[in-house]
Amino acid sequence: MTTPPASPTPFLIRLLLVDDHDVVRQGLKMFLSLDDSLLVVGEARNGEEAVAQATALKPDVVIMDLMMPVLDGVQATRLIRAALPDTEVLALTSSLEEHKVNAAVQAGASGYLLKDASSDLLLRAIHHAARGEVFLHPEAAQRLTRDFRSPEMREHLTAREVLILQLIARGHSNRRIAEDLGVGEPTVKTHVSRILGKLALESRTQAALYALKAGLATLEQFSA
Repeated sequence: MTTPPASPTPFLIRLLLVDDHDVVRQGLKMFLSLDDSLLVVGEARNGEEAVAQATALKPDVVIMDLMMPVLDGVQATRLIRAALPDTEVLALTSSLEEHKVNAAVQAGASGYLLKDASSDLLLRAIHHAARGEVFLHPEAAQRLTRDFRSPEMREHLTAREVLILQLIARGHSNRRIAEDLGVGEPTVKTHVSRILGKLALESRTQAALYALKAGLATLEQFSA
C-alpha cells in the first residue's frame, strides 16, 4: 500500500470520479480504495453526468478529467463550483496544454495533476483539496506562474492581508491560517474575500498565483 500523505485529513473524504474511459475510472477506484480515508461515492463518464452526480451526492472532492464528450471538464468544473462551493475539484488529465491549465484554474479547480503523477502525489493532492488547499503539479504551477497576468490592484493590501496571501500561496487552508494567526476561521474567510476583491481575482488558486508572481512565495512552497 502506498504510504499515506503526512498530516492526513482527519475525516472520510467522499470522492466523485469523472473520466470518459472506464478502465481509467476503475483503475483509480481500485487504487483509491486502498486508502481507508477515501471513499468513492460515484462515477461519471462526461461533464454532464458529473454535474448531475455532484449535485445529488455532494462529494468532498471531484477528480475531474478535462477532455470529455457532451460537456468537457472545464465547463463541468465551473458549474459544480458555482452550485457547490464546498465541493473541491481536482483536475486530473494527461495533457499539460496551457489553455487547459489556465481554463481549469479559472473555472475554480483547486488542483491540477497529470495522470502520470506518482501515487503519492495523487494522494497528497486529494488530501490538500479536501482541506480546501491549493495544490498544483509542479510543471503546471510553473507554467501558470509564467503566464499569469497580474490584475491591477483595486486597493492596497494591508499587512495582515499580505500575510494571509502568502499563506494561501503556501497551500494553507482557511482553517490552518486561522490556527497560525490565532483568529477565527470566519475572520480568515472575510480577509480572503477582501483580498480577492482588491485583486479582482475569482479564486484562492488565482490568489496563490498572484503571490508567486509578486515574489511572496516560491514554487517549492506552493507544491509542497
